[in-house]
Amino acid sequence: MVSFLPGRRRATWAGAATAGLATLALVVAPMAAANPIGEVHDFADGPQGWFSYGGTSSSSVDDGELCVVVPAGTTNPWDVAAQHDDVTLAADSPVTVSFRAHATADVSVNLRAGIGYPDDVSSSVALTSAPTDYSFTWTPGFSGTGNTSFQLGGQASDYTFCLDDFSISGDDELLGTTTFAGDTLPAGWSLPADWAVTSAAGDPAFCVAVPASAGQYDGLVYNGVPVEDGGNYALSFTASASNGATVRALVGENGGAYRTAYVANPALTAELASYDYPFTSSLAFPADEGAVGQVALQLGARGDYTFCVSEVSLRKTATPPPAYEPDTRSRVRVNQVGYLPQGPKRATVVTDAAAPVAWELHAAGGALVASGKAALAGTDPTSGLKVQTVDFSTVTAKGAGFTLVADGETSDPFAIKTDIYAQLRYDALNYFYPARSGIAIDAPGTVYDRPAGHVSGPDGAVNKGDLDVACLTAADDGASWSYGTWTCPAGYARDVVGGWYDAGDHGKYVVNGGIAVQQLLSTYERTLYATDAAKGALKDGTLEGPADESGNGVPDVLDEARWELEFFLAMQVPAGSGMTVSSTDSRSLDGMVHHKIHDVGWTGLGLLPSDDPQQRRLHRPSTAATLNVAATAAQGARLFEKYDKAFAAKLLAASRTAYTAALRVPDLYAPASAGANGGGPYDDTEVSDEFYWAAAELYLTTKSSTYKKDVEKSAHRTDDIWTEGGFNWGSTAALGRLDLATVPSDLRTQARTSVVAGAKKYLTWQKAQAFGTAYPGSNGTYDWGSNSMVVNNQVVLATAFDITRDKKFSRAVLESMDYLLGRNALNNSYVTGYGTQFSSHQHSRWMVPPPNGSLAGGPNSLRSTWDPVMNTLFPESNPCTPQRCYVDDIEAWSVNEITVNWNSALSWIASFVADQGAAPQPVAPKITKQPTSVSGALKAKVTLSAAASGVPAPTVRWQRRAPGATAWKDVRGATSTTLKVVMTRAEHRAGYRAVFTSSAGSATTATATVTLRKARPVITSQPKDVTVRSGARATFRVAYDAYPAAHVQWWAKKGKTWVKVPGARAQTLTVKVTGTSSKHYRVVVKSSQGQVTSRTAHVTIRR
Repeated sequence: MVSFLPGRRRATWAGAATAGLATLALVVAPMAAANPIGEVHDFADGPQGWFSYGGTSSSSVDDGELCVVVPAGTTNPWDVAAQHDDVTLAADSPVTVSFRAHATADVSVNLRAGIGYPDDVSSSVALTSAPTDYSFTWTPGFSGTGNTSFQLGGQASDYTFCLDDFSISGDDELLGTTTFAGDTLPAGWSLPADWAVTSAAGDPAFCVAVPASAGQYDGLVYNGVPVEDGGNYALSFTASASNGATVRALVGENGGAYRTAYVANPALTAELASYDYPFTSSLAFPADEGAVGQVALQLGARGDYTFCVSEVSLRKTATPPPAYEPDTRSRVRVNQVGYLPQGPKRATVVTDAAAPVAWELHAAGGALVASGKAALAGTDPTSGLKVQTVDFSTVTAKGAGFTLVADGETSDPFAIKTDIYAQLRYDALNYFYPARSGIAIDAPGTVYDRPAGHVSGPDGAVNKGDLDVACLTAADDGASWSYGTWTCPAGYARDVVGGWYDAGDHGKYVVNGGIAVQQLLSTYERTLYATDAAKGALKDGTLEGPADESGNGVPDVLDEARWELEFFLAMQVPAGSGMTVSSTDSRSLDGMVHHKIHDVGWTGLGLLPSDDPQQRRLHRPSTAATLNVAATAAQGARLFEKYDKAFAAKLLAASRTAYTAALRVPDLYAPASAGANGGGPYDDTEVSDEFYWAAAELYLTTKSSTYKKDVEKSAHRTDDIWTEGGFNWGSTAALGRLDLATVPSDLRTQARTSVVAGAKKYLTWQKAQAFGTAYPGSNGTYDWGSNSMVVNNQVVLATAFDITRDKKFSRAVLESMDYLLGRNALNNSYVTGYGTQFSSHQHSRWMVPPPNGSLAGGPNSLRSTWDPVMNTLFPESNPCTPQRCYVDDIEAWSVNEITVNWNSALSWIASFVADQGAAPQPVAPKITKQPTSVSGALKAKVTLSAAASGVPAPTVRWQRRAPGATAWKDVRGATSTTLKVVMTRAEHRAGYRAVFTSSAGSATTATATVTLRKARPVITSQPKDVTVRSGARATFRVAYDAYPAAHVQWWAKKGKTWVKVPGARAQTLTVKVTGTSSKHYRVVVKSSQGQVTSRTAHVTIRR
């Protein structure tokens, strides 16, 4: 709601101050004594001091305009003029001159002001017959009182000049008193009456002791300030805080909705320093009636400290603040954390160069490591930048402090190491402990330590708490009431202490907590099934949490998830409650789950949960919240079964109850209008995806055919759920699909096929992104929470890798990390504590700064969803391209929020990429043993063997090339490193080779040839004895192998002598048997290598 620029501290008498939270240096002009012309000249009551001179000119006021008849024929422009005297200007004080004018002829005239040449300022005005608005900004180089005039002469023809709504405006102090000193508060200012003044008469600043008990809105206030919509202002003050407190400075309204035209949150120093904040207001506040305008420095709820101030000023200025332009530093954009040695390594160079630019990779000491040419990538539509891509993936050198130099610029330093993501695995998960409600936080260090929040009852002295919370009523919600005739039974209340605070406020929402707890559970569940998941990385004792959770034998990530699951159970309406949908809908809400709990009104920044003074209320149950509990409790039940059977049984019972209740009430939706007071709506009117997700989790846990049938009949089992924006708390079908693809069940095959197909879509989109992100945007925009969409799309890619072991998916995940960690249009890492420049002022009431590993929401180009900070940084006159619609400001909640469901996604993917670094790096197969050519005799078995190295270990298959052929064909079943070949004539001169394959590549051996060795023939089938009747024919057969070729000769025994059977040279012999014929036969097989004789076959004559 304001046109705002982060300000800078100015050096003061107390010593020079360094830059604070500013992203752009600003200069505020000195204040002029008064407006040069104190009112707008609209000529409603006459000429208002204006007159004309020169020649036969004349002037008059007609219809609210001053018009001058200008004669032709004068020599100089100044020979005829319209003039106003008594105009005072101050050196170096900008003024804005504005007016409306037209003329009966198209002429150009000169507008000037000053005390006489050369102490003049001027502008040329091109006039037409159409009344036109004009505005110019002048910065005089002189001081004094003179006049302003339109020099109208020197024209060839007569014409008439007309003027209206003329003004010259400069800086105008809006506060009656601006200086503070000694022991007396200046007139017009107020402070809490119980704050002790600590300064003395004669001190150059006014100081007070701010008690720790002070409320967050308590502070220094000046009421009755007029603020105009579209007006340009400069807020400045000089102040200090003995404890370096971050205070809240604002220009806003003192009442009503307490809207703000401008807000800043500077971190004060122990010495006086000055802060300047120019802005343009998009709101108007009156000075003397209703919710008047005010200037306030809100100082309370920041501990005991001394606050000093010597000056506060609010000036209405002539000059608007300059258009916001982020400081993006180097044009060479890299992953500021680093790259895995065997992973992809790409960078983006912002350059107008038409040809590929040269690049060099330097080690920390400056040594050249690699060099090359970038690839042209055109203009990136998401950033509007012309870019080129540097690919240095072949570099495997390890170390820290590498820099990339291209197009005359040097990147931020980065590492190439295997453990770059090792700590992020834990930091991303450690976000959740400080976000807990209902427990005192005792984290390492003291930054996030705080008392337990929201643990008292509704009558708590300060904090109203979540103990015995009643339901929201129409009286509580006023005009924002959205639940019709729903009410809770008399005396109904729930103890809902616990759970996680959702984001920057103190609300707790089941649907947002649902996807968050699912992703924490899945982060752990992945370790049970993924091949390269580090099995002990998430064991008990690995996270920062309460002492009693470390060493309890339960993985810490499950302990953390349990904190939210216990809260979910408490949000479930108990049996016999008597609660119904409404006074006209008698369906019972037993087993349904309250959608959310939060304050009845909004609170501001700098508020510990334990200091929240607002009443808390339960909101109406919803089908979406109920199904979130059905799904997550079912998943939790199967994971806790190993560690706490009783809790697992409790979760499963609650899940079944919730699912049954949702089937009974499938259409109770959270309305969008239920987000006006104290918390967001999380509205959702499409819950078929939640039904699918819940049925999937219940089936995976119970293997019940009932839930299996519900999964199979859901449209979400087969529909295309893989959209550009991925899944989120309102679109949860992917949660069911991903778990069906990874947790063993009868439904896994189809789900796996779907996940891989979805990942391929994301691969295609990602390849088109100049900055390597897995999120392509949606129809040319970046959505609210775009960084979570990046990460959730990475989850799909990573799951596809776990299923297929195909490195193209894991490499895509790693490259998309580059975008999050600095390879983007703003050269900013969106993960706190990671990189050279990272987001550190995310929107939160108490986690300031946010913990390391916190993911900022990220660019959001949807103007309709913007907060006041974004609207003022990027007005319609200064739009941002999607990837540049971001600022690291604590008040910029539409782009810079932190939430449990964004960090849960980061936790999942951080664990995955940590595993990629910890896992053995892939090495393409390399042949270590070649097969050798062999020979063998007929029917002999010869052995071929080969070997190869590689990571992962490659698989092998043997291929055969027939003699004289060129094509290779796989040998069926030949998948070991040895192959046995039985020698036949068909194998003579056949070729064999082994092909080794892994996800890292493949390698093929040389060809080994098998040949038949010459040898005497081998009989493979002997002639058999036969029995026939006399006069019948007897047949004998022989089979043999021979190389080289052999021939046969049958022999018959005559008495004691063997004689050849004439013509019997075939492998089959048929003879007629009589009483005098031979009864014994044999065959001789003979080749050049020798001969072999068969056994004797006998003929028996049947009687």
